[in-house]
Formats: sequence, structure tokens, C-alpha cells
Amino acid sequence: MDDLEKQLICPICLEIFSKPVVILPCQHNLCRKCANDVFQASNPYLPTRGGSLTSGGRFRCPSCRHEVVLDRHGVYGLQRNLLVENIIDMYKQQSTSSSSSQPAPETKPDQPMCEVHEDEKINIYCVTCSTPTCSMCKVFGAHKDCEVAPLTNVYQNQKTELTDRIAMMVSNNERIQGVISQLEETCRIIEENSRRQKSQVCEKFDQLYAIMEDRKREMTLQVSAEQEEKLNYIQGLKRKYNEHLESMSKIVETGIQTMEEPEMAVFLQTARPLLKKIGEASNTSHLEKVERGYENMDHYTANFLKQRKALRSIDFIVEDDEEDEEQEEEEDAGTEEEQAEGGASDLVAPPLPAQSSLKATSS
Repeated sequence: MDDLEKQLICPICLEIFSKPVVILPCQHNLCRKCANDVFQASNPYLPTRGGSLTSGGRFRCPSCRHEVVLDRHGVYGLQRNLLVENIIDMYKQQSTSSSSSQPAPETKPDQPMCEVHEDEKINIYCVTCSTPTCSMCKVFGAHKDCEVAPLTNVYQNQKTELTDRIAMMVSNNERIQGVISQLEETCRIIEENSRRQKSQVCEKFDQLYAIMEDRKREMTLQVSAEQEEKLNYIQGLKRKYNEHLESMSKIVETGIQTMEEPEMAVFLQTARPLLKKIGEASNTSHLEKVERGYENMDHYTANFLKQRKALRSIDFIVEDDEEDEEQEEEEDAGTEEEQAEGGASDLVAPPLPAQSSLKATSS
């Protein structure tokens, strides 16, 4: 019977279930009144009617913490557990019949007894000292001037208070659990927003890298164009000098052969035109010469001091600067178009001189 009684105890009021008994979706049972108290503590802002919540809501089972979702009927929408109610009726009848047929049980040896009056049971409660005591202590002992109350009344009051406090703690736990869920959701949103902002920052820097790569390519192509033009001119001039050197070498070879001619008449016939050719070959005035400093490329000097300072000052903007940033982006776009037509502003690179100015005057 004791084991059966333990199974019929409500986890809220700690008494045998009072009718009607409702069964939760998790198969645990509660008194309807206790279920309503827990539900009202978990949903303090829902409308009530006659002290009971009638609209839908939710609360957690005090036994297993399973969440119970109610429909618009509230607690009254929970199904009654008629089997448990019938067992309670049978248990009460069995307890009544057994108590009437059996003599009163003897006092258990572990029943609390008064420490001062060892033969007296503790049967009253001293309200002044907040401690249980016996009748002899009230009449003759330390509590004769104190206010006392029946132990049963104080027991019921404190049990009711403890039940209410437990229900309040269950409600507070629900609220704290809700706050924890909100904090977890906030952490998730922060991580998501952080990832999105990092992606945007990386995208902005990639765009900046692309602009710098384009400018580097354009500037190096400009230097390479002048390099190719100068090299082509020098290579052509080199070919002319090689051709002149080759013709002079042939004339020298012919002169050596003429010097070896034993016949004076033949020598004289050959020497005069040869001397004319030597005179013409010795004249190099028709060959161009390279100007001093022609190989210099220092006029392609780039100064990125302002750009370096601008890059170091890159930072996040405030909301008030968003309009200014859009305006600056439009101005930058116009400036980039102008630079695309006229070249970089910090690159000192005058236009290439004409071919005639690259060549020295004939000496």
C-alpha cells in the first residue's frame, strides 16, 4: 500500500491526487488545480477567467521538464485520467476499511519527541521562536510566554507556502531558460553578422587590389612601350654602323691587295679610285649619334606618398558618413575615367619625343 501511495502523490502539492486528475502528453499526471497553478505561473500575462487560464499557452512538466503546449481551452483541454481517479477511489476505500478493522498503530519509535520533556511528543509550533515544541514547554517551559499555533495548521500553511514557492521557482526557471535561449540566439546572430561583415570587408579590399593591379599594368606597359621604341632605334643605328664597318673592312682589304701590286701602271690605275673610296668611307657625318642621356628612364618616377597615407587611414565609417562615401565614390569614378585618358597623376612621364628629337644631329 505504501508503494501504491507513492505512485499516487502529486509532484506539486505532494498530496494524493485530487480530482479531476489530468494526464500530460508525457504521460505524467497532475491535479488539475496544480496544473493550473503551474500554467498560471509560467504564463502570468495571459488573460484569466474566474482565476483560471482559459486561453492557449505552454508550460513544462514538473516531473520530466517536457514542454506541454495547450490549445485555446488551456488546462481544461487536458484529458482526464479516469484510471488514476478510479485507483485513488479504491485506495481510499481500502485505507478506510483497513483503518476501521485494525487497531490504532502504535507510536513509531522515530516520532519526534521533545528534547526537554522526553515523554512528550512535539505537537505544537512556537510562532515566536519558529520551532516545533511540546505542550509542557508552552505551560511550564521556555515557550510559556510565546505565541503558539497547532502543529497541523502551521504544517498546512508552510506546506502550501512551499508549494507556491516551488511553483514560483518553476516559473522563474522557465523565464531564465527563455533568457538563455535568447542569449544563445543573440550569439548565433552575432557570429552570422560578423561573418557577413568580414566577407564585405574582404570584397572591398579585393576591389582595391584589382584597381591597383590595373594601374600597375597600365604604368608598366607605358614604360615598356618607351623601352621598346628606344631599343628599336638603337638596334637600327647599330645595324647601320655594322654595315659601315663592314664596307670599310672591305676597302682596307682591297687597299692591302693594291699595295702588293708590283706593276706600277696597274697600281696607279687602281690606287686613285681606291683613295677616293677611302676618303668617302672615312666620312661618318651621315651616321646618326645617340644623344647624351638617351638611355635614361628616370622621367618615369612614381610618387605614392599620398596613396600610402590614404591606405593607412582606411577604417570603418559611421552612419553619418554613408552619403559622403557615396558622393566620393561617384567623384572617384569620374577621376578614374580622367586618369584613364590622361594617365596617373603621380607618375611623372612626359610624352615620348619624336623620332627626330631622339636622334642626334649629324656630325
